[in-house]
Amino acid sequence: MHATPLTRRDGLAYGLLGLPLAFVALPLYVVLPHHYASAFGMPLATLGAVLLGARLLDAISDPLIGRWMDRLFARSARAVLAWGGVAALLLALGFALLFFPPNHASVRTPSGLVLWASGLLVLTYAAYSVLSVAHQSWGARLGGDEVQRSRIVGWREGAGLVGVVAASVLPLTLGLGAMVGIFWATLLVGWLAWRRASAPPRAATPTTPVVLWLPWQRPAFRRLLAVFVLNGIASALPATLVLFFIQDRLQAAPGSEAALLAIYFFCAALSIPLWLRVVRRTGLARTWLLGMLLSVLAFSAAFVLGAGDTLAFAVVCAVSGLALGTDLAVPSALLAGTVADSGDQGAAEGAYFGWWNFATKLNLALAAGLALPLLALVGYVPGSREPTALLWLSVTYCLLPCALKLIAACALYMGVIRPKHQESP
Repeated sequence: MHATPLTRRDGLAYGLLGLPLAFVALPLYVVLPHHYASAFGMPLATLGAVLLGARLLDAISDPLIGRWMDRLFARSARAVLAWGGVAALLLALGFALLFFPPNHASVRTPSGLVLWASGLLVLTYAAYSVLSVAHQSWGARLGGDEVQRSRIVGWREGAGLVGVVAASVLPLTLGLGAMVGIFWATLLVGWLAWRRASAPPRAATPTTPVVLWLPWQRPAFRRLLAVFVLNGIASALPATLVLFFIQDRLQAAPGSEAALLAIYFFCAALSIPLWLRVVRRTGLARTWLLGMLLSVLAFSAAFVLGAGDTLAFAVVCAVSGLALGTDLAVPSALLAGTVADSGDQGAAEGAYFGWWNFATKLNLALAAGLALPLLALVGYVPGSREPTALLWLSVTYCLLPCALKLIAACALYMGVIRPKHQESP
């Protein structure tokens, strides 16, 4: 399928929606639990059950949403944009109502808040998933060679990093009201820009009767997804434990967390154009392999750090942020290439990205389910200064991700790089 070269204007028009989509994710996963616990007094056990139930339902629904998106794309790009607009509206309303429930007696009771939060979380997560799968599938359907696919993903993920940095700062500096207002504005601008983006080429309606399960019939997809899950868990483990590591292992000054995270995401944003140049020279898969090895180097160095080594950890944040750029710009581009190579381009991108997003959310759940019970088992509790507990914190934060990254790197080489090398003339 012929692909029109991507201009900067087209890249920005398509990628800009990535900013509000990334912006909204951080408050939903980080700010909202603290808000309901502190402002409304919801017990942590109850809050955890509500969040777990909503997230599991969200993950399970992604493949079905992906199948629905394929049907919409078979109709027209306008149908996708229209339903994307509906999802954006529901997302904006759900996000605001979650943080600002009505001051009504039926809602502000303990049971009323549980029902309110549960219903609004399901609605908000569903709207977010519809918009995300539609946006990712649109980019994959634009086609092109490895360089163009990486540029398409780079525009989306680069805008997303701006959204993550903004979302990490605004709630603390301007308050929740300003956060919601700015999210609404960026979401509107992102959707309007998306309407002006280059539309993917039309394709025939797929003839495969069970498109939902079609990706699992492709060995290349199964191999790539295995790498993605291994690497994703390796990346999600430090994300789950970073605040514990900063506060207890490094014993950094209060407020250092925000600066260190800003360094991490800022370096990731800066790295994306640099990695795109590497893609031109080495290809997508080898670029991802380099990023994995760089991440292993950074977290291996972090293992030797202790109390007072905040400046050294800032260097680790910078290097691991550079490595993060490959995790953002490469895997989705590789998936788009897998769809094209399998002969499914223009017919089943939604199914592929539905399962891909399911795996992304599964990674986060597995990381928390693996790391936190493991640390509790060895005696670590937040605020601990006991040497053995802190050693296990370093092992789980630094060495376990390195081991998983190295396994993922071997799987990438054996399952993706080597077969392509053998197929090339």
